[in-house]
This record gives sequence, structure tokens and C-alpha cells, in this order.
Amino acid sequence: MKGRKRHLVVDSNGLLLHAEVHAADVQDRVGARSLLQAALQRYPKLQVVWADGGYSGTLESWVQQCQPQARLEIVPRHQRDRFVPLPRRWVVERTFAWLGRFRRLSRDYEFLPRLACAFILLAMSDLMLSRITTTF
Repeated sequence: MKGRKRHLVVDSNGLLLHAEVHAADVQDRVGARSLLQAALQRYPKLQVVWADGGYSGTLESWVQQCQPQARLEIVPRHQRDRFVPLPRRWVVERTFAWLGRFRRLSRDYEFLPRLACAFILLAMSDLMLSRITTTF
């Protein structure tokens, strides 16, 4: 199947902690398992992970069973006609918007998922470095 799914773990400011890219035919819950496992190994003090409704179901029980120090909270979607920013979910959506400003990430140009992940890391490095240099 053509296309990619990007899974990100970000901090409360929207800065990248961990990223993975999978083929589009991989379910969100399946792709998030390897992402969460790697992120929780790298950041063992991570306690709460907020996610949208696409990650509900078996992933919630998997996190409770395999990663007892962490808690997965699903942010429910509002059933309204107008736009309502969802609590905590907008943080990762904002990060995706920041990544979309980089031309190489605006479309799916990469053939290999690991190259797409490398460009995500490169773009976030550029973003974080530009923030550091503007504050000093």
C-alpha cells in the first residue's frame, strides 16, 4: 500500500521525544506499540500518554499489562459541528503542523520509512536549534 503513517511522542511543549514511520496499511494501535515501547524504555519516568480515539481498544490494555508505570489516556472527540480544540491532543497536532512547513515533509517523497523518520528528526532538530539561537 502506498503512503505513510507518522507516529510521534512529544513533550508538553510539542517538542519531539520519539518518532516512528510505518506503511499506511499498519493499524494505528499496532504501530503505536513499538513507538510506546521504545519511548518508555528511553524515558522511564514517562507517566501519562495522551492519545486520540484511533489508539483506543487493545492498546489501552496492552499499556496496562506491559508498561505498568505509564497510563494511556484517550482524549474523546466532541460530537459537535463546530471546531473545538481538544485538551492535550492539540499539542501533537501542532507538532505535525510545524513538520508540515518543511518542504521535504509536506508530501510523502521518501521510499523507505526510515528515511522519512530521519527527515522528521532533522526537521525537529532544525526547529529546536532555531529556538535556542533566538533566545540567546
